Amino acid sequence: MLSRLTALYTAATEPLARLDPLLPLLARLVFAGTLAGYFWASATTKLGDGLLGLLRPSTGAYAQIFPRQFEAVGYDAAQLGVTHWAVVTAGMWAEFLLPALIVLGLLTRLAALGMIGFVTVQSLTDLYGHGAIAHEGTLGAWFDRAPDSLILDQRAFWLFVLAVLVVKGAGAISLDQVLGLRRAPAALPA
Repeated sequence: MLSRLTALYTAATEPLARLDPLLPLLARLVFAGTLAGYFWASATTKLGDGLLGLLRPSTGAYAQIFPRQFEAVGYDAAQLGVTHWAVVTAGMWAEFLLPALIVLGLLTRLAALGMIGFVTVQSLTDLYGHGAIAHEGTLGAWFDRAPDSLILDQRAFWLFVLAVLVVKGAGAISLDQVLGLRRAPAALPA
């Protein structure tokens, strides 16, 4: 009886396995539809004025990324060091470039890995730099039946989508595929 049920289950679900190549494409679509605009909008708040805005971040960029250090120097970015400038500038560029690479499906694994690092730093900055760790609802808790905390719930979904892209690559309809950067999936051992 059990072997019949197993065979029936396998026969009914086998067509779903053929959809596996669509998973990374769907992950990129979900990222594009939910997170790319969020990160690009955030990056534009960090742009400085004029043509050199990509090299001269706004004062708001320092307030977002180094809130406590920026306050300590009286909100004067000139009082911060070159390391602060480099981190803020790299963060701004990352918010523009990494989502664009993911949406285009170019260097997807590397871009998704970079976004995982970015989201991790973003979350730690929110928790410790901006003091969100003191607000129970912001940090949240897993297995608490409330799926709406900003850090542990929401960003876990972000990281999961990005992890799919790290593991599976860009999938179909990607520049990785056009350029031959997408390797064929390895067969699982029997």
